[in-house]
Amino acid sequence: MTTRKRVLILCTGNSCRSQMAEALINVRMGERWQAFSAGTEPAKEVHPKAVQVLSEIGIQHQGAPKGVDEFREQAFDLVVTVCDDAAQNCPVWLGQGVRRHISFPDPARASGTEEEILAAFRQVRDGIAERVLGYLQEFDPHPGPPPPEGEGA
Repeated sequence: MTTRKRVLILCTGNSCRSQMAEALINVRMGERWQAFSAGTEPAKEVHPKAVQVLSEIGIQHQGAPKGVDEFREQAFDLVVTVCDDAAQNCPVWLGQGVRRHISFPDPARASGTEEEILAAFRQVRDGIAERVLGYLQEFDPHPGPPPPEGEGA
Protein backbone atom coordinates (compact mmCIF):
# COMPACT_ATOMS: atom_id res chain seq x y z
CA MET A 1 0.00 0.00 0.00
CA THR A 2 1.28 3.43 -0.90
CA THR A 3 1.36 6.27 1.59
CA ARG A 4 -1.32 8.86 0.99
CA LYS A 5 -0.26 12.45 0.46
CA ARG A 6 -1.57 14.99 2.96
CA VAL A 7 -3.26 18.25 1.97
CA LEU A 8 -4.44 21.08 4.22
CA ILE A 9 -7.20 23.31 2.86
CA LEU A 10 -7.24 26.79 4.43
CA CYS A 11 -10.02 29.36 4.45
CA THR A 12 -11.15 32.11 6.81
CA GLY A 13 -14.10 30.55 8.64
CA ASN A 14 -13.59 26.87 7.73
CA SER A 15 -17.35 26.60 7.38
CA CYS A 16 -18.02 26.36 3.60
CA ARG A 17 -15.33 26.20 0.91
CA SER A 18 -12.59 24.43 2.86
CA GLN A 19 -15.08 21.98 4.39
CA MET A 20 -16.48 21.11 0.95
CA ALA A 21 -12.95 20.67 -0.41
CA GLU A 22 -11.94 18.43 2.50
CA ALA A 23 -15.01 16.22 2.03
CA LEU A 24 -14.69 16.02 -1.76
CA ILE A 25 -11.00 15.09 -1.61
CA ASN A 26 -11.46 12.46 1.10
CA VAL A 27 -14.37 10.83 -0.72
CA ARG A 28 -13.20 11.07 -4.32
CA MET A 29 -9.42 10.83 -3.88
CA GLY A 30 -9.11 9.19 -0.48
CA GLU A 31 -6.97 6.34 -1.76
CA ARG A 32 -4.25 8.85 -2.70
CA TRP A 33 -4.90 11.94 -0.55
CA GLN A 34 -5.83 12.62 3.07
CA ALA A 35 -7.42 16.06 3.37
CA PHE A 36 -7.79 18.31 6.39
CA SER A 37 -9.25 21.80 6.60
CA ALA A 38 -8.82 24.76 8.92
CA GLY A 39 -9.66 28.44 9.20
CA THR A 40 -7.77 31.56 10.17
CA GLU A 41 -10.89 32.63 12.13
CA PRO A 42 -12.93 29.42 12.48
CA ALA A 43 -16.72 29.64 12.63
CA LYS A 44 -18.79 27.86 15.25
CA GLU A 45 -20.27 25.33 12.81
CA VAL A 46 -20.14 24.11 9.23
CA HIS A 47 -22.64 26.03 7.10
CA PRO A 48 -25.82 23.92 6.73
CA LYS A 49 -26.05 24.66 3.00
CA ALA A 50 -22.50 23.35 2.47
CA VAL A 51 -23.59 20.10 4.14
CA GLN A 52 -26.78 20.10 2.05
CA VAL A 53 -25.07 20.48 -1.34
CA LEU A 54 -22.55 17.79 -0.41
CA SER A 55 -25.39 15.42 0.50
CA GLU A 56 -26.96 16.10 -2.92
CA ILE A 57 -23.97 14.31 -4.47
CA GLY A 58 -23.92 11.49 -1.92
CA ILE A 59 -21.38 12.87 0.56
CA GLN A 60 -22.45 12.82 4.20
CA HIS A 61 -20.01 15.30 5.75
CA GLN A 62 -19.63 15.43 9.53
CA GLY A 63 -16.76 17.93 9.79
CA ALA A 64 -16.36 20.73 12.31
CA PRO A 65 -14.52 24.05 11.92
CA LYS A 66 -10.94 23.96 13.17
CA GLY A 67 -8.31 26.64 13.65
CA VAL A 68 -5.09 26.71 11.65
CA ASP A 69 -3.00 26.46 14.85
CA GLU A 70 -4.13 22.82 15.23
CA PHE A 71 -2.02 21.95 12.19
CA ARG A 72 1.09 24.16 12.52
CA GLU A 73 3.42 21.37 13.62
CA GLN A 74 2.11 18.81 11.14
CA ALA A 75 3.71 17.96 7.81
CA PHE A 76 1.69 18.37 4.61
CA ASP A 77 2.63 17.71 1.02
CA LEU A 78 0.41 20.56 -0.09
CA VAL A 79 -1.37 23.54 1.51
CA VAL A 80 -4.21 25.07 -0.53
CA THR A 81 -5.90 28.37 0.31
CA VAL A 82 -9.40 28.64 -1.17
CA CYS A 83 -10.25 32.23 -0.24
CA ASP A 84 -8.37 35.46 -0.75
CA ASP A 85 -8.54 36.42 2.94
CA ALA A 86 -6.85 33.20 4.04
CA ALA A 87 -4.18 33.66 1.38
CA GLN A 88 -3.44 37.14 2.75
CA ASN A 89 -3.63 36.15 6.44
CA CYS A 90 -1.48 33.05 6.01
CA PRO A 91 1.21 34.50 3.75
CA VAL A 92 3.82 32.13 5.15
CA TRP A 93 2.82 28.63 6.12
CA LEU A 94 5.12 27.62 8.94
CA GLY A 95 4.79 23.93 8.19
CA GLN A 96 6.10 21.88 5.32
CA GLY A 97 4.48 21.57 1.94
CA VAL A 98 3.98 23.31 -1.35
CA ARG A 99 1.55 26.22 -1.13
CA ARG A 100 -1.10 26.90 -3.77
CA HIS A 101 -3.92 29.46 -3.91
CA ILE A 102 -7.14 28.50 -5.74
CA SER A 103 -9.77 31.14 -4.99
CA PHE A 104 -13.54 30.68 -4.87
CA PRO A 105 -16.25 33.22 -3.99
CA ASP A 106 -17.83 32.84 -0.54
CA PRO A 107 -21.22 31.15 -1.08
CA ALA A 108 -22.30 32.18 2.43
CA ARG A 109 -22.46 35.76 1.12
CA ALA A 110 -24.88 34.86 -1.67
CA SER A 111 -28.24 36.59 -1.61
CA GLY A 112 -31.55 36.09 -3.35
CA THR A 113 -34.08 33.32 -3.23
CA GLU A 114 -33.39 30.02 -1.49
CA GLU A 115 -32.78 28.43 -4.89
CA GLU A 116 -30.35 31.20 -5.94
CA ILE A 117 -28.39 30.79 -2.71
CA LEU A 118 -28.25 27.00 -3.14
CA ALA A 119 -27.12 27.56 -6.73
CA ALA A 120 -24.17 29.62 -5.42
CA PHE A 121 -23.20 26.79 -3.05
CA ARG A 122 -23.51 24.22 -5.85
CA GLN A 123 -21.39 26.35 -8.17
CA VAL A 124 -18.60 26.59 -5.58
CA ARG A 125 -18.88 22.84 -4.78
CA ASP A 126 -18.59 21.97 -8.47
CA GLY A 127 -15.74 24.44 -8.98
CA ILE A 128 -13.83 22.87 -6.10
CA ALA A 129 -14.43 19.40 -7.56
CA GLU A 130 -13.05 20.54 -10.90
CA ARG A 131 -10.20 22.87 -9.96
CA VAL A 132 -8.89 21.56 -6.62
CA LEU A 133 -9.26 17.87 -7.42
CA GLY A 134 -7.81 18.55 -10.87
CA TYR A 135 -4.80 20.24 -9.29
CA LEU A 136 -4.30 17.29 -6.91
CA GLN A 137 -4.38 14.94 -9.91
CA GLU A 138 -1.68 17.03 -11.63
CA PHE A 139 0.35 17.31 -8.41
CA ASP A 140 0.36 13.51 -7.98
CA PRO A 141 -0.21 12.07 -11.47
CA HIS A 142 1.23 8.63 -10.65
CA PRO A 143 -0.62 7.28 -7.61
CA GLY A 144 1.12 3.95 -7.41
CA PRO A 145 3.29 1.38 -9.15
CA PRO A 146 2.44 0.48 -12.74
CA PRO A 147 0.28 -2.61 -13.27
CA PRO A 148 2.11 -5.93 -13.69
CA GLU A 149 3.25 -6.65 -17.23
CA GLY A 150 0.42 -7.75 -19.46
CA GLU A 151 -2.29 -6.01 -17.41
CA GLY A 152 -3.97 -2.74 -18.30
CA ALA A 153 -2.40 -2.60 -21.76
